[in-house]
Parts: sequence; C-alpha cells; structure tokens
Amino acid sequence: MKKRMKYISGLFFVILFGLSLISCEDFLDRQEDEKLTFDKIWESRNTTKQYWLNAMSFLPKENSREIGNDDPYIGASDEASIVFERDFRAMNFGSWNPSSIPYYKMDHYYKGIRECNIFMQNADRCSDPLLDKNELAKWKIQARFARAYYYFMMMRDFGPVFLLGDELLDFTASTQALYRPRSTWEQCVKYVVDEMNICAEDPAMQRQADLSSSEWGFATQGTCYAVISRLRLYSARDLFNGNPLYKNIINPVCENFPEQSMQPLFPQNYDANKWLAAAEAAHKVFEDNSYKLYRAGNNNPYEDYYGIGYQTWNSELIWTDGYFSRFGWGVTTVPTGIAGTAYGGIGPTQQLVDAYAMNDGRYPIIGYNSQGMPKVDDESGYDVENEFAKSDWEYPASGWSSFDNYWINAPNMYKGREPRFYVTVFFSGNKWLHGNSSTSISFAKGGNGNKAHDYPKSGYLCNRFYDHYQNSASDNWGNITFPVFRLGEIYLNFIESVLECKKREVTLPDNYYNEAMEKWADLRNRAGVPPITEVYPNASTEELIELCRKERRIELAFERHRYFDTRTWMIAEQTDAGNMYGMNTSYPQGNLDPTQTPDGFWERSVFETRVFNKNHYLYPFAQREIDRNKLLVQNYGW
Repeated sequence: MKKRMKYISGLFFVILFGLSLISCEDFLDRQEDEKLTFDKIWESRNTTKQYWLNAMSFLPKENSREIGNDDPYIGASDEASIVFERDFRAMNFGSWNPSSIPYYKMDHYYKGIRECNIFMQNADRCSDPLLDKNELAKWKIQARFARAYYYFMMMRDFGPVFLLGDELLDFTASTQALYRPRSTWEQCVKYVVDEMNICAEDPAMQRQADLSSSEWGFATQGTCYAVISRLRLYSARDLFNGNPLYKNIINPVCENFPEQSMQPLFPQNYDANKWLAAAEAAHKVFEDNSYKLYRAGNNNPYEDYYGIGYQTWNSELIWTDGYFSRFGWGVTTVPTGIAGTAYGGIGPTQQLVDAYAMNDGRYPIIGYNSQGMPKVDDESGYDVENEFAKSDWEYPASGWSSFDNYWINAPNMYKGREPRFYVTVFFSGNKWLHGNSSTSISFAKGGNGNKAHDYPKSGYLCNRFYDHYQNSASDNWGNITFPVFRLGEIYLNFIESVLECKKREVTLPDNYYNEAMEKWADLRNRAGVPPITEVYPNASTEELIELCRKERRIELAFERHRYFDTRTWMIAEQTDAGNMYGMNTSYPQGNLDPTQTPDGFWERSVFETRVFNKNHYLYPFAQREIDRNKLLVQNYGW
C-alpha cells in the first residue's frame, strides 16, 4: 500500500504540483505584445499545459514549508504559540501598518487571476493533435476555479476587492488609466459564488468519487461547494453582516465607474437570511455523497481523529493543497530533546488547552477572572484547586502511535480529557513518541525541550500533525495531505448556520434542525464523546451556538480556522488581545535530570501580551497602492 501511495504521489507531483517548479518569471510569463513568443506557447500541448500549471501555481501551498513562514493564520491566532521570529509577530504586537504589512499577497493573487484569464482566453488556440480536448476542458475549468479561489483568498483578508472578470488590464497603460474602485462585498460574494457554481456544474469538473488516482488534489464539485459554504458562513457572521464599524467605508465619486460611485463597500444592515444561505450552501456539500467522516474502522476515537491528518487522501478530505513531506509540520513541532533536526516551537496556548472537554463531553473551563485564573463548571468534575497536583493515570497512546497505552505521573489538569486533547496537545513531563522510540521531555528552562531559543513559549507542543509512527531522529518525517477543506468543517458550518437561523426565527427547510443535531452527534461520536444534547439537555439555542463555537475550536485546531473565526465572529478584541498564558517555561531545570519537569514549572504564566485593535479585523491595503490608485478606499482604521 505504501509503495502504491508513493507512486501516486509521484504522479500527482508531475501532473499538478510540478507547477511549483515553474517560475512565474520563465519564458511562459510573456505579455501579449510579445507576439512571436506568446503565439508559440499555444502551438504545443506541453507549453499549453505549462501555462496552465503556471496559472495554477499561485494557489497557496500552506503546508509545504515550516509553519509560520508563509502566512500568519496559526502564529497570529489565539490558539497558538510560535517561538520563531517571523512576520506574524508584528501582528501579535500591533506593530504593523500600511507601509509594513506581513504576508501581503494581493499582488500575488492578481497576477494569478491575470494568468488564469490569459490561459482561458487562449487555450482553445492550441492546435497540437496530441492535446486531448477532454484534457483541455479539465485544465480550463481548474483555471476558472483557481481564479475564483484567488478572489476568495483576498476577500477573507481584505474584505471587498477589485473584480476584473475576464478583463486583462493593459500593462502599458498610464497609472491614472488603471485607477479602479473596489467592488462591494455583496458583489464580490456574488461573483465568487456564481463562478464556483458555474465550475461545479461544468461537465469537466468531476466529483471526488470519479477522480482517477493521478488527479487526486484537483478541485472537484465538492471543492466548489465547500468554498461557497465557507464564504457564505463568513458573510453571515458579524464582520460582514451590517457591521457598524464599516458603515462609512464608501467609494468616492468614480466618473468612469458610475455603478461603483459612492457605493458603501460593506452591507449596511444585518440580514438574518444570510444564515439560511449558509445552511443551504453547507447542505449542498453533503448532497455530493463523495465524503464521509474519517474512521479507521476500529472504534478507536484516537485513531479516527489523528487519521484525518495522517491518512493521506482519506474519505473526509474535500480538498488539500498538495501531497507534501511532513517535514514542515514535523520539524517545528518535534521537541529539541529528540535527536536529529528539531525546532519544536509551535504549540497550543493555555487558552486552547483549557478549551477541551472532559471525557464525558462537558467543558470544564467557562471563563477567567481578572487575574487570568479559570472559572470552572462545577458539574464537569474539574478540580481547579488541585489542577497541578500529580497522580498516576493511564495515558492513551494506542491508535495514533506505535505504543500501547502507558502510565504516567502527571498533573490532574490533563487527566480525564476527551480524545482530541491527547491527539493535539503535548505537555511537559510526558513521553514524545517517535517510531518505536519514546523520549521524556521537559520544557522547563534548561530541560531537554528548552535548551536554547527553540522551545514552546507556552510549555506545550502541537502533537497532531507530527508522524508519530516515524522516527524523525532518523530523518523520517512521513507525508501529509493537509485538510484545507474537510467534511468535519462543513458539518460545523451547517450546525452553526442552522442554530443561528433558529435564534433569529428564519424559517428552515424541513428536518434541517434534526439533521444538524444528528451531524453534531456523529462528529462527537467520532471524537469519542456523547452528543451535545445529552451532555447539555437543557441548553438554549444561544447556549448551543456557544457550544458549537467551542466544538469548532477544538475539532479544527491548527487547521488555520481559528484566526478567521475570531475575526468574523468579531470576538478577537477579547480572544487575541491581552495576556497569553502557558506554563512557567522560565522556571529553571536545576539539578534534575533534563527529561524531568520540576514542580515549579506547573504554574499558569503569561508568556506574552498581545495587541488587537478594531482596525486589525481586516488587512490594510498597502500604502503604495493607496498612493497609486486614487479611487482605492482604505480599510477601517488604517
């Protein structure tokens, strides 16, 4: 089986992600006035294909490099602590501005949009008899998908952007001739939704179940509907639904664009019916019937949850950004106490650790006092007064490593939690499992996991996307098909949208509510905890919405959702600002064995204080763009 997967991954790289080897500056990246070279491209199947790959190369490959290098979505979220000095640090501390924007990719995506347009407008010119027309149709619809996806990627960062449609901007025109006003949010949403629907309904866009193994990783009908689902969800939430902060963000007078002149860029009034559109969009994904929650078939919730990110091309994946070595995830989460390459510095905050339920499905931590100490649900059985008292208990390792369950002596804080906790969170004093080896780790100052500048500031590491079946000390990292879109997310999109409809008295299709509760129960069953309606039988609709948010936080941990969730819910001023907590990683190891954790480590401690202001909900446009384009309205507060 592993040999077959290696063969498939090789095909996948050649056929799709060979694009990463093609520079956007190579001979294909010609402007249309270079007639001889440009016309030559379309005479050959190979160069036509290369231009397609070039157009697709602007798709993000979020998991092919060390985490934090290419985007801020983990490092600038409240779920994560990352020790490395990357650009997201400016976002953590509020030290960014329109002249210094971390990970600014607007130019990148508009280049991709232009390349897609050029390809789609010229691909039919290819006269090479070796080019199969069905193959060409697939390339064209994948390019059309990518063009719409590039807009979606910009919209989640900037809000409304410039819609170009099929237009190719004249690169020889004057700066003034290229002035453009932003399209409105509703226009942008309509454009992306319409384009994704067109792509989904095109005969060349296949269902996941119909893809050949050499096409795994292509966008599919389900991918198109999943993008719509996420976009509709974001559009229904408070950030983009009548947000009063953005009421005065209005286009200037635009003589050459009368339809955009003086248009408010964001919706002026709250529209509860957007939740119905979000529910229906999520339901459309279910109707594809290509996907199911990943289960290994052994009735082991640890194996089932870990398998989402471990089993490549599994049944839950709707779309992945490629088949990659797990090195990028592994090297940044393996503790430095493990031999070989190890930069272990990415881990959960204490806030995320506290978010996990107990093994009966009840959430123990319900808030914090002014000193940052937890408030506890008395019915959860969590003993906050003795949370750092140690006891002997069985650690669940079977199902996501080569080891059977084993006994440890560890704080009660980590005892009796739900399965997703142990798959995701690694805490000091435990054994890091790698292949057939295990190594005890201490994150106290001077311990084997905190020897120099590479260590988890919170005192925790992300356990979830390291391949615990491989021994990274021998430079074995395994491979990953990262869940950019997966069915578990769509379940949660649907549940949230249905509950919001119920709260706001929006009429739902028959059985939507019951179906939402069934899907929630199925998701929690896979995670090894009882249905939410059994754990909280008297919960109101508003309480269920908050519980759904908790579920989303832990089910999708480290999948780049939390950053956008806190912003679109407009809670980031509370969650992403102020003190970030962990254990006391500055407490000295002393004379203890470097694998043992001293008692003084077990203390809730502030590892940094972050800044999040109202203008941080959206990215600013670069000052150079504001200076060049007199019709461009800057985002709020910048």
